[in-house]
Amino acid sequence: MNKFQIPRRTILAAAPMLVAAPYVVRAQGSKPEKSKVVLAVGGKSALYYLSLTIAETKGFFKEAGLDVEINDFQGGAKSLQALMGGSADVVAGAYEHTIRMQQRGQPIVGFALIGRGMQLAIGLRKDVAAKVKGPADIKGMKFGVTAPGSQTHMLVNFWAAKGGLKASDIVAIGVGSGASVVAAIEKGEVDGVSQSDPALTILTEKDLIRIVLDTRTMKGNEELFGGAFPAACLYAQPDLLKKTPNTAQALATAIVRADQWLQTASPSDVAKSVPEGYLLGDRAVYEKSFTGVRGTISPDGQMPPGAMENALKFLADGDPKIAADLGKIKLADTWTNEFAQRAGKRS
Repeated sequence: MNKFQIPRRTILAAAPMLVAAPYVVRAQGSKPEKSKVVLAVGGKSALYYLSLTIAETKGFFKEAGLDVEINDFQGGAKSLQALMGGSADVVAGAYEHTIRMQQRGQPIVGFALIGRGMQLAIGLRKDVAAKVKGPADIKGMKFGVTAPGSQTHMLVNFWAAKGGLKASDIVAIGVGSGASVVAAIEKGEVDGVSQSDPALTILTEKDLIRIVLDTRTMKGNEELFGGAFPAACLYAQPDLLKKTPNTAQALATAIVRADQWLQTASPSDVAKSVPEGYLLGDRAVYEKSFTGVRGTISPDGQMPPGAMENALKFLADGDPKIAADLGKIKLADTWTNEFAQRAGKRS
């Protein structure tokens, strides 16, 4: 898949972070140093963030000693801005933001994985799809993404690059997630969408789009990226993990519990555990959507081997700036498995 080779030192540097424990939790069972936490997310109704919703509705955050205020923004780029601006303590967002921010000299660290597969797909309006044979044909087209700069936008850039196009050759329009995505296609406001479920399945069931690139199954991720791909996760600035490690542990424990619950929960139980509005008016389609993506949900909140490298290669393929700085990026500084490992021992 990739035309860029990751420097060996970048790969080797990632290995210690997956097994070492640089953040010391003061004591097993210690209370969070900070019980009130503000969490930012972009498009919480999407299945992409299902573990977050389950941790909230099942009371896993409260049982971990936390009072979590969740602020839902239009897309992942907006929630990242909230973190860097100081209005949020932690973000549920795409892992690769940690790489982008390191490249810009503003480190953030991921510590609890939600998705081990990207869980996104690109769909073209049926009338547009008939004219498109490959990514080289999408020049000048408008794509509905959650928000410019979000992972949904990055995926369009990645696909465009496969056709020899630049990011500036396509137009990314922020349409949020959920019902607004469906409306954008129905009204003809965009030529295609890069989104997550259940919106994609709703549009497919209505015969309004044709899927041209799909990462909603592990098979799709293996075919496109060569293996697991880290999607949504909890990430924060390093100080949260260093100065309030018990708070970080409580957050990770709640997410890991949700990840684990989703491994065996019935589609019906999942649908009953989310707000009614998340179903987009069709419970059966929501349940079908969940069944389709279940395999991409992390079973333990930990980063799979090789997944960070896959994310870096993905970014390098679609972003010349990342490609130019491959030798400077230290994947080890973007992630720690410590908190998820400890959460697994407690659950």
